[in-house]
Amino acid sequence: MVKPVADGKGFKLGLFSANCSSGLAVTKIPERWSGSWEDNLRLAELADAVGIDFLLPIARWIGYGGETNFHEGVLDPTTLAAALLARTRRITVFTTVHTAFNHPVVVAKQLATADLVGSGRAGINIVAGWNEPEYRALGADLPAEHDARYALAQEWWDVVRRIWTEDGRFDHEGRFFKLEGVEGMPKPPDGPLPVLNAGSSTQGRGFAARNADVAFTIVGGPEDGAGIVRSVRAEAERDHGRQVGVFTLGHVVCRPTRAEAEEYLRYYADEQADWAAVDNLMRLQGLHAQSFTPEMLATFRARFAAGHGSCPLIGTPDEVADRIAAFHEAGFAGMTLSFVDYVGELGYFAQEVLPRLEARGIRAPAG
Repeated sequence: MVKPVADGKGFKLGLFSANCSSGLAVTKIPERWSGSWEDNLRLAELADAVGIDFLLPIARWIGYGGETNFHEGVLDPTTLAAALLARTRRITVFTTVHTAFNHPVVVAKQLATADLVGSGRAGINIVAGWNEPEYRALGADLPAEHDARYALAQEWWDVVRRIWTEDGRFDHEGRFFKLEGVEGMPKPPDGPLPVLNAGSSTQGRGFAARNADVAFTIVGGPEDGAGIVRSVRAEAERDHGRQVGVFTLGHVVCRPTRAEAEEYLRYYADEQADWAAVDNLMRLQGLHAQSFTPEMLATFRARFAAGHGSCPLIGTPDEVADRIAAFHEAGFAGMTLSFVDYVGELGYFAQEVLPRLEARGIRAPAG
């Protein structure tokens, strides 16, 4: 069975990082997103009602410093996914799992359970790891070679998938895991969960081509993104005989007028930006991740303040719809969205932008 978030029908929209304090906005404004359980539940129920396709919470263990200690408070994505699946009817909820910190046998059972709770609506976002301070906090060493992180991730996923697809017990003798008498029941009701792989490096995109239903990658915009989509799809088809969709990420400021949108963007992401946290986040990305090129890091400081380096979707409902349509035309299968106030702003987005996308045939009306 092809899960709805990976079915290739219509441009998918999801909400990203709402389980974190401040979401993706590195801002000091007092009304910034709380990331609390209560607000996440309100958001999930609203997103379910208006037709958003999926939720994508992230995994964090320590904040990024600055005045706000950006991402200081982050709800565990796996526990959260199970809870939200129990309180919604239609929406897919992913959990983000760092392969370096989570045992595959344990994760296989956790996510099979969450999928049963949601009647087949759980998904997994596989992350090979990048943030060295988090490795230190967890008493682990960040492998110097990017290839080693993805070799671990590949073996990790091979074990999880085998648990979900094989009956009886098996042994596994690999480079990273030596397992004896592994068995896994219950299994996900509709087979392996849809896989999203968040990686923008060469290794990350290669991992997605081999394993993922959706590659989740950072781009400058639809202009450079079109080439990346073609490359990821071609690699998956040529080397693995697979079809892979490609998502990217954006931050939304949608208001009745362009001037109102730009004024609010200036307020939270310039005048009230937590620049110390922005610079620390960019430093860590530059040293320990390959999600952003050096050129992107040099020019994206404002984007990091506004939305963690994601693509800006700023302006009137027509302008925001036009920009999303440009990503669709570039070949993307969907994208994630973030807002400064997810609950407060999603209603207006659903009322004004979603019908414009439906009128263009990019999305079907919520059913």
